[in-house]
Order: sequence, then C-alpha cells, then structure tokens
Amino acid sequence: MTITLPNLRIGNPVCHEALSVFPLFTDTNGGIEYRLSTEALADDSVVVEEINEGGSVPDLSVENRGDTRVLFIEGEELVGAKQNRILNTSVLIAAHAKAKIPVSCVEQGRWGYRSRSFGSSGSHSPSKLRRALKASVSDSIRKKRGHRSDQGEVWREVACMHASHKVSSSTAAMSDCFDTYRDRIADFRERLRYVDGATGMAVAVGGRVVSVDVFDKPETCQKVWDRLLSGVVFDALEAEGAAQPADATAVQRLLENSRTLSWEPTEAVGEGEEYRASSPQGDHASALVFDGVLVHGSVLAV
Repeated sequence: MTITLPNLRIGNPVCHEALSVFPLFTDTNGGIEYRLSTEALADDSVVVEEINEGGSVPDLSVENRGDTRVLFIEGEELVGAKQNRILNTSVLIAAHAKAKIPVSCVEQGRWGYRSRSFGSSGSHSPSKLRRALKASVSDSIRKKRGHRSDQGEVWREVACMHASHKVSSSTAAMSDCFDTYRDRIADFRERLRYVDGATGMAVAVGGRVVSVDVFDKPETCQKVWDRLLSGVVFDALEAEGAAQPADATAVQRLLENSRTLSWEPTEAVGEGEEYRASSPQGDHASALVFDGVLVHGSVLAV
C-alpha cells in the first residue's frame, strides 16, 4: 500500500539544552473540520468514561455530543475515573457518535474512581513510551488482536521514568512526573515556541531524531505543540552530556526512509483509514487518513 507523509520542508530548529525541534511545513492545508479532544473535554461536548461500572483497563467509552468530529492523538494522557490512561492510537470520533477507544494504563497503583469521567492532563507521553506503545500496538494488529498494547511494557516505561527523574508516586502515576517537573516543562515550552505556519515537528534529543509528528493544518500543530513538548522534555533531561545536536540532514533522512516503508492498512477505531509501518532498524510509524487527507502521521525512531 502506498501511503506516505506529505512533502515537507524542514525549517530551522529551535533549541534548548538537549532538545532541537525542527518545524515542518507543507504547501497544503487540510479542509477537514474537527475539534481536538482537549477542547471538547473542556466544554463537555465529548465525554470519556469507563466502559461500564467495573471498568476495563484497555478500553474506554467515548460519546461525542457535539456537531463536530473530535480528534484524540496517540500518546495523549486522560486523567480521572478509575485510573489514568493514554491513547493507543489517534482516533477521529464522528459527531453525535459513541465509540470504544483503545488505551493503556499509566497509573498502575490505582483502580478506584476519582471522578466519573476523564479530563485531559494537557500532557503527552515521552518518545520512549510512544515508541514502545506504537511497536506493541502494531504487533497486536498484525496478530489480529486489535489496537492492544503490551501493558507490562508500558508500566515498565513509566517506572523507568519515575526512577530516572527521582519521582515518588503513591499510585505509580505518570502524571506525578509532569507535576514534579512542571516548572522545567514550562521553561522548555517558553524557549521552544511554536513556529508560525508549521504543520508538524521533528524532535531530536542530542544528535538523534526521536520523533516526527505531522498534521493536516497549522492550526492543529499550533494547538498540540506545547503538549507534545511536555513529553520529550523528559527524554531531553535523561540525555547525557552535550552531544552534537542533530541537523536537518538527519530529519530528512528519517522522512525519506518513511517513504520507503511498506505501509499496511488496518481498520481505524473511529472515522477514516489507518496505516502502519515499521523499518528493519526498529522505527515505527502510523497514519490516520480521512477523505484522502493525512490528519495525523507520526514516526517514532530508535
């Protein structure tokens, strides 16, 4: 199947400490109308709850009560209900529709209600966790098991995050890392501001490009820019020494490699079509397409 990231122009990076963020630009602007989950959750036009009173770790129930589609992004964190979760894949929920979405737990030590419904934490998973998540979900899809993750591996990544950053959490919650490092995250966000017109971002930690995210329009990229940064801050804080920073050549190489991958179609959770691919080196990619337009594509690199 031929599905690739659109033609992208790589802009000059914005840098702080070990992080380099390269804005990505396209000549097209998607005409798909949707709201982001953070916006819809804030005004209750979308409601996310446990699938029933007993709950199910890998699934949540979503009801879109609004007149517009809602986009949830792979790796974003939802907090509340019986335990905090992250999205296993990007999902587009139709207006006035209900759906069951695949998630992973990022709070191993809690299984009890704090609220009836979920809210957005405003945080995003680090690239290490996102890559492990994408790899295991793709493997599950190949085995005809749906968008399931390796939950044990997700918990191990969260535990490593706590250990690396010396964070104590009574419920092993990933969100406690973000709370503890709130000021550091704010500093990175201030220094790595959204670049006008960008429809995507490539992130390098030291000399290694770890992630690429591309959206259908600058408006979406601008809204999620800070959230995506919140996760990779932890990757940057773990980086040792002052390695030579990556340059645009490294980003271009990853983008070109993504175009040679064998993209396989899979049934999307909500609206649209989903495609997945992986490289022999261990890079993992996915793309959510609606009406021929790439809504969200991402590559997580080794």
